[in-house]
Amino acid sequence: MSWGNKILIVFICFATLMGTLVYKCTQQSFELVSKDYYSDELRYQDKIDGTINANKISDVTISQDENTLFIQFPKELIGQKLSGVIWFYCTAKASNDRKIPITIDSEAHMRIDKESVVKTKYLVKISWQVGKQMYFKEIAISVE
Repeated sequence: MSWGNKILIVFICFATLMGTLVYKCTQQSFELVSKDYYSDELRYQDKIDGTINANKISDVTISQDENTLFIQFPKELIGQKLSGVIWFYCTAKASNDRKIPITIDSEAHMRIDKESVVKTKYLVKISWQVGKQMYFKEIAISVE
């Protein structure tokens, strides 16, 4: 085999490799944490203040049984009116994310049916407000 044929074979192999890499790259999914990431970054100080406020009171706890997730808000909030949202943030797949408005009972408990979330690992981001006071807490869980 002449050196010209060898160069042609190397070129064909290189072109095939490049074509394969381009195809693989076009099949890759790139998901952002938030579609509104710029405005979220501008409000980041609210999360910092909320975390400081949440650290001053007792902890938020999450437990689960076969069908239900139980979220216990701090005892200091019993009897107070609070509003906010719980964001089940799945780092692996954005389509698994869920935002659920906070609705608590008189004992500061919240129940969430497991059918409303996919069974996977989540970073649960809880942000709530009592009066003008903001609170924020992140908890890593695995819904089974």
